Amino acid sequence: MTFRLGFVTGATPDKWARTWRERSKERLEVMPLTEAEQEPALRSGEVDMAIVRLPIDRDGLHLIRLYDEVPVVVLARDHYLSLADDVSLDELAEEQLVLPHRSGWTPAADQLAWPAMTEKDAVETVAAGTGIVILPMSVARLYHRKDVVHRPVRDLDPTTVGLAWAIDHDDDRTQAFVGIVRGRTAQSSRG
Repeated sequence: MTFRLGFVTGATPDKWARTWRERSKERLEVMPLTEAEQEPALRSGEVDMAIVRLPIDRDGLHLIRLYDEVPVVVLARDHYLSLADDVSLDELAEEQLVLPHRSGWTPAADQLAWPAMTEKDAVETVAAGTGIVILPMSVARLYHRKDVVHRPVRDLDPTTVGLAWAIDHDDDRTQAFVGIVRGRTAQSSRG
């Protein structure tokens, strides 16, 4: 039987997957998921557990908060704000936001009608010198290019990443993985 762990773009399950493989004879399949796919994959049983980016509907799910991610703005390398250590939303008010931000924030400037695009496509658009995108730092690092920079946005709340699984699938396997994530040794008991 295979244990399936989903992980949202930017999350890095490698350390936990390596520990699972050292401790368990059961095969582990690690599956990348977009934010739009994370909750349906959990609810359909496509994955046994998932490292998710909040918010998600917690009804019927267990969730352990893992860490917070800093929101960053991705800018063309030659953008004047690339010289700053961090930026505020006010400083971004006249920019073109090429991908809607999860908070609903939109610059004050009239926005172009951008086509739907992935986070990677958005970074490529920014690299061409057209607009900005605000992403969790891990996603900005994943799609980093030499022609863009990212800077923390100081007045946006961080994004929380967590480990989620269906309440009706809370079994020894999921608890073994929870133990790994929480740093329990192979010899320690759950408690």
